[in-house]
Amino acid sequence: MNEIFKIIENIKKASAVEIKMGFKNAAVFGGFSAFVMSSLNKVCELAGRDFPSETAADIVRLNSIMKKYVEYGSREREDILRGTLNLLNTLAINKQKSGIPSNSKQVLPKGIDKPNVAKNNKPARVKTSENKKRDESKSAAVSDSQVSELQFLKSVGPKRVRLLNRLGISTVRDLLYHFPRRYEDRSHLKKFYQLEDGETETVTGTVVGCQDIRPRKGLTITKAAIHDGNSVGYAVWFNQPYIKKQIPQGTEILITGKVENKFGSIQISVADYEVADKENPIHTGRIVPVYPTTEGLQTRALRTIMKFAVDKYGPEQEEFLPDSLLAKYGFVLLPEALSQVHFPVRMEEVEEARRRLIFEELFLLQLGVCMLKASGLDEMGIKHKKEGPLVGQFLTNVPFALTEAQTRVLEEIFKDMEDQKPMNRLVQGDVGCGKTVVAAAALVKTVESGYQGAMMAPTEILAGQHFEGLQEVLQPLGIHVALLTGSIHRSEKAETIDNIKTGRVDIVVGTHAVIQDEVEFQKLGLAVTDEQHRFGVRQRAMLQKKGKTPDVLVMTATPIPRTLALTVYGDLDISVIDRLPPDRLAIKTHWINGKMKERVYKFIREQVSAGRQVYYICPLVEESDKIDVQAAVEKAEELQTKVFPDLTVGLMHGRLKQDEKDSVMREFKDGRVNIMVATTVVEVGVDVPNATMIVIEDADRFGLAQLHQLRGRVGRGKHQSYCILVANPSTEEGRARMNIMQSTGDGFIIAEEDLKLRGPGEFFGTRQSGMPDLKIADIIKDVRTLQTAREEAMELVKRDPGLNKPEHRRLKESIIEKFKSTDNYIKTS
Repeated sequence: MNEIFKIIENIKKASAVEIKMGFKNAAVFGGFSAFVMSSLNKVCELAGRDFPSETAADIVRLNSIMKKYVEYGSREREDILRGTLNLLNTLAINKQKSGIPSNSKQVLPKGIDKPNVAKNNKPARVKTSENKKRDESKSAAVSDSQVSELQFLKSVGPKRVRLLNRLGISTVRDLLYHFPRRYEDRSHLKKFYQLEDGETETVTGTVVGCQDIRPRKGLTITKAAIHDGNSVGYAVWFNQPYIKKQIPQGTEILITGKVENKFGSIQISVADYEVADKENPIHTGRIVPVYPTTEGLQTRALRTIMKFAVDKYGPEQEEFLPDSLLAKYGFVLLPEALSQVHFPVRMEEVEEARRRLIFEELFLLQLGVCMLKASGLDEMGIKHKKEGPLVGQFLTNVPFALTEAQTRVLEEIFKDMEDQKPMNRLVQGDVGCGKTVVAAAALVKTVESGYQGAMMAPTEILAGQHFEGLQEVLQPLGIHVALLTGSIHRSEKAETIDNIKTGRVDIVVGTHAVIQDEVEFQKLGLAVTDEQHRFGVRQRAMLQKKGKTPDVLVMTATPIPRTLALTVYGDLDISVIDRLPPDRLAIKTHWINGKMKERVYKFIREQVSAGRQVYYICPLVEESDKIDVQAAVEKAEELQTKVFPDLTVGLMHGRLKQDEKDSVMREFKDGRVNIMVATTVVEVGVDVPNATMIVIEDADRFGLAQLHQLRGRVGRGKHQSYCILVANPSTEEGRARMNIMQSTGDGFIIAEEDLKLRGPGEFFGTRQSGMPDLKIADIIKDVRTLQTAREEAMELVKRDPGLNKPEHRRLKESIIEKFKSTDNYIKTS
């Protein structure tokens, strides 16, 4: 046990240095907190079962707290450190009482109180003046979980923690970065006689009387008479009888609400109020922030929580932007920006704070993707052969001429593959632009160079489709293509995995099954990921790791505006197939209202009579009380029994098992199903050339990008195709989406419009793609800032690729913090 006490003494000595240095996490090279965590783990290993379970649990808890040491300000760090020392000293005393020898003298660093040991030997908390203050306010007690960190903030408890979690708030830092969505200027105080009927106004005065009125059961009206120093008006609350106790006669109060001039007296229906605090008002008498909130958490309550957090923890936030950038662009410091964006004195302060915080967010994002890209620059990849006879034969056998756009992108891919540096390229293009042919040519090139290829698709339907298409064109060239999905028979799967390992398979096409641990490639040269936005960055990396730095090609049929592509795919080179094959007929799109269903049904019958097939898309699988749309299950039954009893109606939705989905789609592809009722599971990749019509119900509930993807399920054959949007949009935005769909079939134009209408968060699931959510920046409005941030990020990464210089330590920590909740990986070495 002597070794344990030596470790404890070393922690104490380092703690004494850390205290003297002002809790900078610099007492030990490599970080004080990292040293303590390592030491505590060592203590647990050495002690084994000698520790009482309570003590072991305390050490585990302290270790967990130490992980967050770097995130806190000096006050919290001091509490963590004092609590740690207190527990360790108690531990040493307990060991001595147990008869375990120790050569270590109990020495506490100066300023640390000796521990009080309770009769049950549990460590007593160090009672400092700071602790007493925190006990009184229930503020920010340190805990081993993010939940309890928030729980002990003023006005927060377990219930509100859960509500905050719903908003994506798990830490105090998350709270500080939960920005207002708008502001209300309640700083202009008027007298009652100056108020305008129907306007929202703010008044201050003294309560001269208050009563509850109950005109009927279930309704309580609290009415307070307010004297503003000149005249009397009335403040009214509905079903809030507790208000009366909070504003006794003589209380000075500020009220904000809608004004009504009733029977010669002024009455305000109170939207917000507070007992006057002239020095520090929160809810009225100032510019008031209005936050995004959630059911069960009122705006007023969230504003109170936020004011406490901003006042207490805002000043402790450590600046991490380089001094050069702060000076170059005249940005306010982080603590000041947080204070101004949440509780500004003037609206000009909001603009200055937002300017800094928007740049900060985009700069961190661009630094992250630049670091991802830079991390692969020093890697040596595969140098593929120049174009050989096999690739030439493949291109000759393709039954159509490649478009100019396809040829250009293929040249970019081949150039990358022939380079020693690993290829990391994204190919994006509209539905039907011919990305698969380009990917197939690249796979042929890797096989001709002596390597294997892999293509990963998000669904078994799409994987099977790719397999069939590749096998048809590559088998005549002597290239062995295999399919690997979760639903294939166990024995067949084992044989395929063995063939991949031994090199008997040249190209494997599959789903997530391709990246399972048991799958080993003999010599993987090219990894292709289709519909990239359905996979996280981590999954893409797992496929890449199946070989020794193979080339990587990712494809998406979701046209992405360049500004968003720079953000989401900043670590990739981007190629765009921006032209459709000349023989593709434009899909005719029509928007109709729900009253015209009979005409739609008549048109469906005409298409089926001509030998064609139809998709019928419904948003939901089953009925919902909250969203009044018709379920796919009910629609399929209605169409089959009432509208088209003589036709065959199929049903496809996400709750079907995979083999059921495959069976239904196979029947549809084979022509045995006339009408396929489906949810959006058919959005991507299903290729049925004979399907010439798609009906989308409640089309205004979909985003433009999704509508365009759904429309792309038809128009794949030689016959004219149609898209019928059935919608009764109640908003201007909904009507705008319908008009855009009718006016253009260009996916890139639609993507730009979708981004303008809905913003990047909804347009493209950033978490799904491996990028952090944007809290304050807007890629459309802030495109210039995005470009500036990208240029500055690229310049910084050139000078310090790993951000390992001391002056960039905090910046690097901020990037890791920003990306930690995503599938992305930032190298920290």
